[in-house]
Amino acid sequence: MPNRSFGQRKHRGGLVTAIVVICVLLLCSRYIASTLIDYSWWSSVGHLGAWINLWLYRTLPVAIAAILFFIAFWIAFKRGIRRELETPHFGFLRNPVFTRIATAVLALIAIAAANATVNSWTVIRFFGGVQVPVSKSEYVDPIFHKTLHFYFFSLPFYNLLLHMVLTSAILALVLYWVSANVENIVRRLTPVYPRTRFEFEELSFGNVLRTRFVRLAGVIFLIGLAVKLYFNRFNLLSVDHGPFLVGVNWVSAHVTLPLIWLMIFGAVAAAVLIMTRYARWALALLIILPIRFIVPSVVEAVYVHPNELALERPYIQDHIDGTRSAYGLTGHITERTFEAEPEMPIDYAKHKNLLDNVRLWDWRAFHDTIAQIQPLRPYIYVDTDVDRYMIDGELRQVMISPRELDLSQLGSAANNWVNPHLMYTHGYGLVMAEANRITPDGLPQLFIQDAPVEVTTKSLQVSQPEIYYGENTPDSPPIEPIFVNTKQPEFNYPSGSQSVYTEHKGTGGIKVSPLLRLAAAIKYGDPNIVLTDYLTRQSRMMIHRTITNRLRTLAGFLRLDPDPYMVVTQSGHLVWMIDCYMTSDSYPFSRGTYLGYNRQINYIRNSIKATVDAYTGEVNLYVFDPNDILVQAYWKLFPHLFKPESAMPPDLRAHARYPEALFSIEANIYRTYHMRDPEAFYNRADLWDIAKVASSPNSPGSLLQPTYVVATLPDDNQPEFMLIIPFTPAHKDNLIAYMAARCDGAHLGQIVVEQLSKKNIIFGPRQIEARINQDRNIAKDLALWNQQGSRVLRGQILVLPIDNSFLYIQPIYIQAAQASMPQLRKVALAMGNRLVFADTYEEALTELIASLKGEAPPKQTGAPAPVQVETVKTAAAPPGSAQAVKTLTQIRDHLEQYRKFSAQGKWAEAGKELDAIQKLVQK
Repeated sequence: MPNRSFGQRKHRGGLVTAIVVICVLLLCSRYIASTLIDYSWWSSVGHLGAWINLWLYRTLPVAIAAILFFIAFWIAFKRGIRRELETPHFGFLRNPVFTRIATAVLALIAIAAANATVNSWTVIRFFGGVQVPVSKSEYVDPIFHKTLHFYFFSLPFYNLLLHMVLTSAILALVLYWVSANVENIVRRLTPVYPRTRFEFEELSFGNVLRTRFVRLAGVIFLIGLAVKLYFNRFNLLSVDHGPFLVGVNWVSAHVTLPLIWLMIFGAVAAAVLIMTRYARWALALLIILPIRFIVPSVVEAVYVHPNELALERPYIQDHIDGTRSAYGLTGHITERTFEAEPEMPIDYAKHKNLLDNVRLWDWRAFHDTIAQIQPLRPYIYVDTDVDRYMIDGELRQVMISPRELDLSQLGSAANNWVNPHLMYTHGYGLVMAEANRITPDGLPQLFIQDAPVEVTTKSLQVSQPEIYYGENTPDSPPIEPIFVNTKQPEFNYPSGSQSVYTEHKGTGGIKVSPLLRLAAAIKYGDPNIVLTDYLTRQSRMMIHRTITNRLRTLAGFLRLDPDPYMVVTQSGHLVWMIDCYMTSDSYPFSRGTYLGYNRQINYIRNSIKATVDAYTGEVNLYVFDPNDILVQAYWKLFPHLFKPESAMPPDLRAHARYPEALFSIEANIYRTYHMRDPEAFYNRADLWDIAKVASSPNSPGSLLQPTYVVATLPDDNQPEFMLIIPFTPAHKDNLIAYMAARCDGAHLGQIVVEQLSKKNIIFGPRQIEARINQDRNIAKDLALWNQQGSRVLRGQILVLPIDNSFLYIQPIYIQAAQASMPQLRKVALAMGNRLVFADTYEEALTELIASLKGEAPPKQTGAPAPVQVETVKTAAAPPGSAQAVKTLTQIRDHLEQYRKFSAQGKWAEAGKELDAIQKLVQK
């Protein structure tokens, strides 16, 4: 009988154990499934070691902190219980069950406190930073003489440790008091002892607070507070004192810092008094607090304000130097004076490459147009980017728009599980057009188009047009994940009434196994992944297909540029490029700004350029700024995650560019911080604005956006791809300077600022637009087009430096009211007082060049072809020739029809009239 009883108990114990194990597995199944998929994904991208390191870096600091918190809390609990056991008490205090429950509660509190106080990235950066040697050229603050290593790595880590110490001291005191009064607390909360209210007065406060443990905890707290006050001194380097100063000012240096030292002395003295049992005397030191916060304000008002510039001059200088250094405006920037002329003759042969690459297509008009002339269901054009390619041996500026999948075009069919997961899996191809080539119908001249992909130049090829990874690729449930190499062919593109299908032939994604299918079904809550018969042993699962999500998963410490762009490689592959930043908000004396809608920063470097293969999803991170100490720290932590700039393939390196988001931040900072003299900076004597544009006379104006152009810098005849933005004096519209960020070859990352001398007044973009608006002939044509079932769209005005002057270009589009398909119909060119308005860029440029050379009188602005026709007629036929008169009459008839059709928005018919005129002119 005893053996049977023992066997029954053993059987029951085994059953209970099995039930517990099953319950734990069910509760943790989502976590286990996610971990398995993460492991497989990191293995597939070739960075399993980085994943393990990342997991350790994130987990170990919190685990160590939780252990330390638990030790402190356990000591406080045991000390309190020991005190409670000295008096009559309930028996449960000695019960092992009570001890186990208390231990579990303390462990949960410790884990919660560790997660609340420990920032793993702060710890990670610290241990990465200590491996990076301090450079001799590293910035050193002029007040405390600390390097960037201290502010970026050490100070945040020390503050984290202090936060832990102060938190543990406070919580330990609370736990000690609770455990020392546990009997009274339980008695008052137990129904066996009914009370009308909870009486705090009967609990032991005074006796508990006089114990040695409490005194020791109080001393630790005060010493920690003193250390925290010591480190808080460095926060003065980031205090905003208004538009002329961020950082330490005169009051901070001469009043606030001594008072902080006084508070540190007070905290240490209070700790000594508490340790020597004179705690009441420690309270007298609280008088320091009102002194600390009242005296600086009084000194500021009474002494500093009347003598502000004289006293703050050296600190303003520190602020200027710190801000320029933080935004990279000291190392890779060239500043020089530009002796500009309002107008000068243009040598077309000398500037052929520049003038032939003028971007006539505004990206917004181009985007709307290709959506109409290159529609392909179910794909959309998410974005349009500007880039440059060597085409037929010449540098050409192009517009690129990839086609990405838009499942919403499937309607209710998108709810069919097979369609979004197995059939409609990718985008297809792209549209590429030369930025300055226009068809006779006013439409883009395309290099790459259609499906299947058609390439109209031998300089380009597209061998792998499918886009599995993109800007707008769905990568969240219920769309994620997708599966390729299945029994279901993948839709590629429509062809007449049929559809063309494909099969993924790459190694992108995770190889599917039965265990992985089960894990995916659990993680995504989708049983179809297990139940479907379409998957085979060769099938692969793709996740994290949005390129920004993919990069954040791989390297969450990077700040990503909001504008990825696509590159067509020499082998015909499609590869995404995206700029990545290292940022901080801890740079001394630096003015803060914002990158997107995220937190404020005051330091930024474009340290990384990432590439993502649109077909396989392969990710590469290339270090373009190895001098950035932040990227150096992460490179030490994840040595196999990064590659040097030299490892980037040449056909990708040729398309690296200066990012527009960074350039906009630097331009906004530079418009103020080009003033290096503290007095001029304080008085805003030479404040600039980013140039504004206004498309109508009553418009308040908007800031001109940075523009990618192919241009040449003064004293340089080689055209190059650059990002440019003009400046005007504050509250004025004439041009005062321009900033150009170079993008090609070894010049990538260099900034050139050309400040105009004040000898000549150079028109700014807004003044040029005002002249266009005020021209009667132009205004008449634009008003007429706006009233004939069409709408006039005006592209952003371009400002191009050419020799010692500036050329202004504004393309003008007409869009029918029935369809969003802008067509380029007019081009306005201006230089100085010369303004021309013609049907084509070539006509306008020819007339402007002739006008500037004085070879012909300036053409009547807004008058279309008659003047040109008259010129051709005079040169082609002698006066009185009957044939010439007949030809002229025919030209005028066709011209009248052209005007008629243009006013009605019938652009095809109008184009035919222009062709007829051209044939007559050539006779």
